[in-house]
Amino acid sequence: MEIIPRDTEEKNGRFNVLGYQWRSLRFNDDTRQSTVKVMAACRTLQPSSVFYMQQPHCLAVPYLKSMVSVGLTSLAASKFDMRSVAIGDKQMRVLCIGHGGGSLPLFIAKHILGAVVDIVELDPLVISESVRAMGFPAFSVMTATGKRVLPTPEIIDQVMWGGIHERLSLYESKAEDFILRNQSNTYDLIFMDAYDGADIFPHSLWDSSSVFMKALSKTLHHEHGTLVVNLHSDADISDIDRSNEGVTTGKYVRKVGKAYKKGLLENERNGLVFACEVPWLCNVSLVVSRGMGSEGRDREKTKSNLMKTSLEVDRVLRLPFSCLDYLKTGLAII
Repeated sequence: MEIIPRDTEEKNGRFNVLGYQWRSLRFNDDTRQSTVKVMAACRTLQPSSVFYMQQPHCLAVPYLKSMVSVGLTSLAASKFDMRSVAIGDKQMRVLCIGHGGGSLPLFIAKHILGAVVDIVELDPLVISESVRAMGFPAFSVMTATGKRVLPTPEIIDQVMWGGIHERLSLYESKAEDFILRNQSNTYDLIFMDAYDGADIFPHSLWDSSSVFMKALSKTLHHEHGTLVVNLHSDADISDIDRSNEGVTTGKYVRKVGKAYKKGLLENERNGLVFACEVPWLCNVSLVVSRGMGSEGRDREKTKSNLMKTSLEVDRVLRLPFSCLDYLKTGLAII
């Protein structure tokens, strides 16, 4: 009601907010795929026509906040100009592999005006339900030819999203196929949260000798490219990496980290791979940074540098949570 032009308001009527609801997307009775906060609204003149809008400022679960925090902080620590991107003076290319309800790409596009986000999702049902039931902007959905399914946004899109929907592109594709088809793309930041219905992270996405890894290496920005992967922690009391005191990275997390290190950093002068524990959950945010590495394997220096940089990110972006809170937990160099 505040941003819609008066002549449009008179033509289409006011929009009334009906209420808010938390909604979860599930593959089965055990696996919760994602959780989002949804607003319902309708036109006063058409009360039976209800619109859903996912709240773009809200990340419901800690592991998403961890991925955002460590990703943006690592990118800023790689001398990336976060200030210019924040106000839209510079573009930041982001790729999200795995969509779910879409809260992570929506959050990034909302809070960073220069962010242009591509999203890749294998399951067409996840895409349709994220729009129909989870309130993700329908205008962001793309065809196989790279055009938008909806050629022009509706008036409700302009009212609710204020341009965010135009910087989101949601593709139905296997991650491997999308990367191989678009090797000319260069991404500053890549988020990978791609578990299947059995809650397994596919080996094809972290096979260091695969064609996919070679293509991923080409698309990740050579100087400051940053990859963040959500992993389930596999740490056991007998399996703790004693070289990183107080950090419980298990064999599986280290194995995946070393695979990305070999595939993405083997021929790089700089580069750092580290894992950061997610508070309150058995998850780990694995980070591959091409712009960091001067601290070598000194965990304390790396952690201190990241914590200092996170304060600057907090100040510039003014996120609804502090990045610092998600870097205080355990950190392990891989």
